[in-house]
Amino acid sequence: MNLSELQNKTVLLFGQSRAFSADEFSSQMKYHKINLTKEYSEDVVLVVDGKMMTPYEQNASDKLYEEKIDAKFMAIDALEKELAKHIDADTLMMSLKLSHDKDRLKDFLTNSMIDDELFLRLLKMYKWNGDNFFDTDDNRDVSAALIVRFYQNIERNHNVQYAALGIMHLVTQTKNEKLLEAVSYLEPIQQTMNLGVNEANNKIISAIVTNYATDRNVLNMFIKNANSYTRTLIAMREDCDEEMQMNLVKTEDEDVLKALSYNSNLSKHVVKKLLFNEGLAKNMARNLRHDDVLFEIFFKNYPNEVAKNEFISVEMQKKLIAYHAKDVMLALATNENLDKKVVLDLLKEESEELNLALYENSATPQESLEEAYDDELNHLALANNENTPKHILESLAQSGEIKVLKSLAKNISTPVEVLYQLQLDSRLERAVKENPNFGKHIMSENIGWEI
Repeated sequence: MNLSELQNKTVLLFGQSRAFSADEFSSQMKYHKINLTKEYSEDVVLVVDGKMMTPYEQNASDKLYEEKIDAKFMAIDALEKELAKHIDADTLMMSLKLSHDKDRLKDFLTNSMIDDELFLRLLKMYKWNGDNFFDTDDNRDVSAALIVRFYQNIERNHNVQYAALGIMHLVTQTKNEKLLEAVSYLEPIQQTMNLGVNEANNKIISAIVTNYATDRNVLNMFIKNANSYTRTLIAMREDCDEEMQMNLVKTEDEDVLKALSYNSNLSKHVVKKLLFNEGLAKNMARNLRHDDVLFEIFFKNYPNEVAKNEFISVEMQKKLIAYHAKDVMLALATNENLDKKVVLDLLKEESEELNLALYENSATPQESLEEAYDDELNHLALANNENTPKHILESLAQSGEIKVLKSLAKNISTPVEVLYQLQLDSRLERAVKENPNFGKHIMSENIGWEI
């Protein structure tokens, strides 16, 4: 239906409007130059069944339909949807801004017919009057409208619209940049950043800054205004760019700088800023994605930490072996991203301590683990290794060593049949029940047990 076809024509409405208030519905019809009436006449071109029709109105509508009058029939939802589609957003925004009519603004925010873009623009205009999302009836209605509109699968969890953490759950699941930005600038969130006392709102802030759909301008706003904990969350984001990193460095907050030192994607400029602190430098040596330049800087001063870095290349791993320092090679042996050839080179060192570390490392080839099984001294390390072949794990279950059995109980690669066997031992029961693989099996089999 095209509203222009109804211009200067008459529409008969039985009952009431649904999404729009009575005044707003009348105003919208008037804006489109559509005459509205409650009684039938020959001028009527459209009959609309609204909500809360009286028995008299229902009978009158049915009679007109049976008489096959020269008019179309429509439900109120379809007409209101069309009206919402043709709202002049700029004119409406200006009208609301000049009138300060909070009730009218709330009516639009709770109107499910308006589109998401207009809703978010109107949401920015809403005044929370220093109260939180659910503190007043009006705020509660607007908060519920926000959640219902954007929450995924709301029909499965409809009560979430009334929950204090409903907005947090919404923010966690959404990928809508404009929604995340709108929520970030809402008065209760901004107020929480200033006062920092609302636990639920702090959780919303944490959800926003850890959501990878959040715009960088919003993140910079939080860097500028939020507390230390929020900044540490931003500092550890993989997509924290150089501008954000520099803004975080400027805070001179020890916790924030420490969080930055764990970020694998720091710019060289920021790396230089943090090198003055040995603790931060060691963290960077262990966590940065090293190119040749960074590798040389950190290899010279912190080879042990570099050896534990999961991002170092095969060439870098070989350089660390060539350094031929026992503690460096031992650190390298614990790196679970070792190249297979590097593992074999380390095994050639024939060091018992080095071998035990390698036999516990999931990067070690299974053929090497097979060979290690022949020596009972290696059994504990093999029981800890997720890459140990299944048949060896089954054989280790016959061990009389409680340490070996406890490691098997915790190993996610241990066959479920073995875990069932181990849980019969009271010393191992809890370790088995806390094994994620066993828990997953229990859930899939729909079997319950108490911890």
